[in-house]
Parts: sequence; structure tokens; C-alpha cells
Amino acid sequence: MDPAVIGYGAFAAVIVLLALRVPIAFALAGVASLGTLLIFATRTGDLMLERAIRPTTSLVFSNSFDLIHSYDLSMIPLFVALGHIAYRAEITTRIYHAARVWLAPVPGGVAMASVVGCGGFSAITGSSIACASTMGRICAPEMLRMGYDKRLATASVAAGGTLGSLIPPSVLFIIYGIFTETSISALFLAGILPGILSLAGFLLVIFVWVSRDPAAAPRYTDAISFAEKREAALGAWPAVLLFVIIVGGIYGGIFTATEAAAICVSAAVLIGFLQRRLSLRGLWAAVRETCLQTTAIFLIAAAAKIFVAFIALTGVAGDIVGAVQAAELSPVLLLTAIALIYLVLGMFLDPIGIMVLTLPLMVPLVETYGFDLIWFGVVVIKLLEIGLITPPVGLNVFVIAGVVGREVGIDRIFSGILRFLSVDVIVLILIMAFPILSLLIPGSM
Repeated sequence: MDPAVIGYGAFAAVIVLLALRVPIAFALAGVASLGTLLIFATRTGDLMLERAIRPTTSLVFSNSFDLIHSYDLSMIPLFVALGHIAYRAEITTRIYHAARVWLAPVPGGVAMASVVGCGGFSAITGSSIACASTMGRICAPEMLRMGYDKRLATASVAAGGTLGSLIPPSVLFIIYGIFTETSISALFLAGILPGILSLAGFLLVIFVWVSRDPAAAPRYTDAISFAEKREAALGAWPAVLLFVIIVGGIYGGIFTATEAAAICVSAAVLIGFLQRRLSLRGLWAAVRETCLQTTAIFLIAAAAKIFVAFIALTGVAGDIVGAVQAAELSPVLLLTAIALIYLVLGMFLDPIGIMVLTLPLMVPLVETYGFDLIWFGVVVIKLLEIGLITPPVGLNVFVIAGVVGREVGIDRIFSGILRFLSVDVIVLILIMAFPILSLLIPGSM
């Protein structure tokens, strides 16, 4: 049997399994293992399964073993732990509190504070789903209680939660860097300007929304003294310190991304205990949650590595690159096609599943056109970020819907999301049209 036919069939099978909500790790590893077995068993034309068992097990175990022992992968549990510890030490929530105090008098200020809080939370945790879940519990109920438009109250947090994909540190950037063998430190720095641009765009959406419909965001009438503002701003210093360690240390060449993560975890624990906001019970809970989340990510990464090796065995990537070259597509048409593929997949699949499914094909393709893989990484993460709030799946939307319960229907949240999606598309076009937005900071290292 032609290996390429097996490869195309494997892609179709994985997409179907993921659409049926089969866990990503099981779908990728299962299909890749079965496909590899078929390739080795039919090499001579006859089906001889007993001859294919040893090479198949060798490929599966060697690739998963090599990945799990990768040095770069060690930063994932560190950054995941940092997010959980910072949350339990109230480091992340105090970012929102500071933004809340300073922006409350501004029309739509609480919604803006929610987006800023999501950006600050993302700058420490690196997880969009965790950001939407945590900030949703804090921000959305408060805005609903204040009389905010239900669409604005929920959509602002759902959209703000996506910033965790782009603002460093980002788990998606780590996975992308490992599978494309690009510098994770450079990817972190490349996401800063696009992340800030996205955050500014969300704030602009809220400002225009409230300007056109003042009833959507009732004004905050209580007076806030300068002393209260100063106290709230000073209370956010731990979050600022951690972000400076991560970004400043990497940019200055002082730390690698892994070293910065380890230092920040130690600093977060120390700050939490010194401020008496973190207990031993809270630390243990954070460690337990970190172990569970890291195990899931590692299983997905190991399965993806097996799938990548299988795709290399089939030669599918070479066939697609050859077909695109023969079609003589312009760079603009190629990028448009790639964007459409990611946007369509984002309507049905989760970000990690999309990434590990498409990278084996996309990376050889963009390398053929001479695109910078750091810049392309930012484009991919931005596309995945858009997928988090794109109907009908929109994982962040479902997270927020779970937080607010029956008070706000999913259809109402999606109707509010459309305004933020328009800004996301504009930012995406800017990133694709002007690579300097992504490459300026890493290029100046």
C-alpha cells in the first residue's frame, strides 16, 4: 500500500476522532501507531504484521522517549506551576484589582479592567483557558451585578482570555518551538508587540461600544481617592516583578526561558509566604494541579511527536510541498490559504490539537517559501487565539458560559464576541503584512 495514501487516511481519521471528542493524545498516538504498522507490514506488497511490530514499537517509543527527555519541555511544568502558585498567592488577581481601581471612572472601565487583568494574568500563567476560567469567576459576575450589558460583560472576558496564547510566557509557543526547533526565548519576545496590539484593540472595542451605547456600561459613581489608587498600583508589584524577570531576563540574555521560569516560581512562592497569602495547603494544591495539567500536556506532546515521525515516514509533507510549488501560488495566496485552514479548524478543534495536526505539513511549506519561522509562529498562535472565541466551539466562550451559568446564554456571548473578532482579524492582517511587528524585539537582542 502506498505510504502517502495511508498518510492522507490518517489525517482524515484524526480529524474525525477529534471532532468526536476523542482525547488528542489517544487519537494522535493511536492513528500514528496503526498507520506505521500498516506501512511496515505492506512494504513488500504482502500484509505481514509480525514483521512490522518491532520497527513500529521502536519508532513509537524512541520518539516519545526523546521528547519527554527534551530540556525545553522542562519549562512547561515550571510555567504551569507559576500560574497556579501566582493565583493562589493572589498575585494575578491583584493586577485586576489595580486596573479596576484606576479604570473604574472611565466609561466601560470595569470591562477594560477585565481585559487588562486578563493581559496581566496571561503574562504570568501562559494559558488562555486558565485565564478565561479564573478571570471569568472574578470579573463577569461583578459586571453583571453592576448592570453591564450581558454581552459586554461576558465577551470582554472571553476575548481577554485569549491573550494568554500570545503574551509570553505561552504554552503554545513552547510546543511550537519544540516541534519546529526554533528558539522559544525568541518566540516569547516575538509575541509581546502583537499581544499588546491585541490588548489595545480590545480596549478600543469596549470604548467604541460604550460610546455608542452608554447604557451598556453604567458609570461607577463612588469616589476613589488617589491614596486608594496608589495602594492598588503598589499592590501589583509582584506581578510586575515576575514579568520583568521573564521578559527582561530573556531579552537581556541573563536567563534562558527555563531559568526564568524556575526563578519566577521560587520568587512567587517566597512572595506568597512573605505576604501571608500563600499557605502550605495552597502550595500543595497548586503542585497537584500542576502535575495534572502537565501530565495532560506531556501526553499530547509525546503523541504529537509520534504522529510527526509517522508523517515523515509517509512522505505526505513532500507531496504537498511539491503540489504547492507546481501550483506557483504567490506568498499572499499561500498565507491566505493557511489562515483559512486554521480558522476553519479553529471552529471545531482545540488549539493544541490543531497545532500538532498541522505543523508537520505547514513548516516544510513555509520554509520552502523562505518565511521566518519565528514570525510564522506568531501568525499561527494568533490564528489559534482567534479559534478560541470562534463559533461553534469557541472554548473560551464555553468556559465563560460555565462560569455565569444560565444567566447568560451562549448565543448572547457569541453575539458580543463578534466585535472583538473583527479586531482580532485586523491585528492578524497587520501581523502578516508587517513581520517587523513580531521580529522587532527578538531581532534587537
